[in-house]
Amino acid sequence: MKIPELYKRLASALLIPVALCAAAGLGWLDTADQFVSDALYQSLSESATDGEIVILGIDDYALNALGPWPWTRDVLADAIAALNANPERRPAVIGVDVLFAGAGADPTADAYLVETARDGGNVIVASSATFGSQLVVDGDGFFMDDRAILGWDTPFPELAAVTRTGHINAMADRDGVIRRGILWLDIPASYANTEAPLRVYSFARVIYESWTQSRGETPNPPPRTPDGFFYLPFSARPDGNGVCFEEFSVAELLEGALSPEDFAGKIVLIGPFASGMLDSYLTSADRSANMYGVEIQANMIEAFRRGFFPRTVSAFTQILLLFAACAFAQAFFYDRRVRAAVPVWLTASGGWVVLCAVLYERAALILHVLWTPLMITVLFMLSVASNYVRAQRERRRVTDTFGRYVDPAVLKELIDKGGAASELGGTMREIAVLFVDIRGFTTMSEALDPPTVVEIINRYLTLTTECIMRRHGTLDKFVGDCTMAFWNAPLPQKDPIYSACLAAMDMVEGSKALGEELQARFGRSVSFGVGVHYGPAVVGNIGAPKRMDYTAIGDTVNTAARLEANAPGGKILISRVVADALGERADVTSLGASIKLKGKADGFEILTLDALQS
Repeated sequence: MKIPELYKRLASALLIPVALCAAAGLGWLDTADQFVSDALYQSLSESATDGEIVILGIDDYALNALGPWPWTRDVLADAIAALNANPERRPAVIGVDVLFAGAGADPTADAYLVETARDGGNVIVASSATFGSQLVVDGDGFFMDDRAILGWDTPFPELAAVTRTGHINAMADRDGVIRRGILWLDIPASYANTEAPLRVYSFARVIYESWTQSRGETPNPPPRTPDGFFYLPFSARPDGNGVCFEEFSVAELLEGALSPEDFAGKIVLIGPFASGMLDSYLTSADRSANMYGVEIQANMIEAFRRGFFPRTVSAFTQILLLFAACAFAQAFFYDRRVRAAVPVWLTASGGWVVLCAVLYERAALILHVLWTPLMITVLFMLSVASNYVRAQRERRRVTDTFGRYVDPAVLKELIDKGGAASELGGTMREIAVLFVDIRGFTTMSEALDPPTVVEIINRYLTLTTECIMRRHGTLDKFVGDCTMAFWNAPLPQKDPIYSACLAAMDMVEGSKALGEELQARFGRSVSFGVGVHYGPAVVGNIGAPKRMDYTAIGDTVNTAARLEANAPGGKILISRVVADALGERADVTSLGASIKLKGKADGFEILTLDALQS
């Protein structure tokens, strides 16, 4: 590889990946990447539920049977009482995903709810924070906190005294999709009525720890999180869209259609399960259907039970990985043929997705799924486009250089070989050289008018050109009524001497018909004298920058020209090296030393080519 080309490749392998990494780092790919990542990671997270978590929904059936929401608090108190009716066969935990903030309209119903919760001892109720933006002064500066807690709703005091509580807050990402749970919230002292901020754990975590306590087990440690947020691997999809938690209507329990003892030892969640209650959200589990808040709580509890808490690899590390992948891809794809690049493109892209899946399942690590395959695809497409442009430019260059000289079949082979043509600045080649000249033309031209002279010479040159092209030779030049051609360049040929001699025989044979026509028209005829020699010569683009031709120079060319100069009309003179190469395929007659060529020592044998087997 030439040094400038090496620098060019290194520059592209660095600059293009840097640009692509910048695009990823600036968030331009976030929307598409989140969509693909959700599809992969949540499909890996989904697993069949074991029935330990059951949802009693405040669903459409319950709203029709028990009346529109909100109900008086004695209705849910009846549900709690029914579940705990048999102390030996009651749920391990009853989580009520409903806010009971402040005194209700019916004090008797409030008291009944407090009583059933106290008697059960297994009830956990919801609290909720209100978020908003708030200007925060920090030392000498200030900033706008978009997650500031501006309110805090808790169960009314009597209920809070006999139950445990946890927050039910969820927060969507910028695209409106919930991907993370909130392990804890630090409630400002002014809202918590405490001297210091109060850390309140999630509703789901409190339920999970109560469940493990009832079983005499040690709970799994919570996810490590500096800000309380953690990636939530959803085990189940929204109801009716695949794997989901068991759900029954709370009305079925109150009507006696369900046996409370069927929920013994389980986690029972009671919460809104109807679209009209405005408690549903888009989640990464299934972006085509909303998930009810109580289902999100169930998924969080299941995540705590599994103890599987994937964490996102740092942005810096992911940018480095992306850069390394892009640099490799750019270096590999650069000037690479599509056929060789496609397997690497597919393998690298698919391999990255497999790597993401393996790291997620075995190491609980989250990578951007789309970044690397997308960028590798971009680089692949750029390389295809760039290679196409370069190929077209090279095709034009080769066509401009050789289109006038060589047979179309040879030209096509030159184009197919691509870079071969660019190396033709000057090389030593063994070539077969042919010179052909018209005998008697000068005398004839003196007796004819100029248009007729041009017509005759054009017909002869057309004949010689067609013979050369038919035998896949390279037409070098016309010098007056003389034509020069050679074989075995610019591309190697199988039998260049034989091809050159076939062209010579074609010329002699073709000149006969034309000579007869001229004899009939002008009373004079002409014929060809041909010389063919084989040997080394310098072949390449030779000339000045504004006028350059692809030609051959050297003693071999001079010898072929002198053979032609001594050839009588209708005769082909060849050298001994040509005759030896033709062997038994040719009929030749040695002229011995009867013809002396300028510049050749005594003993240079000249022969006539009389016949050639085609």
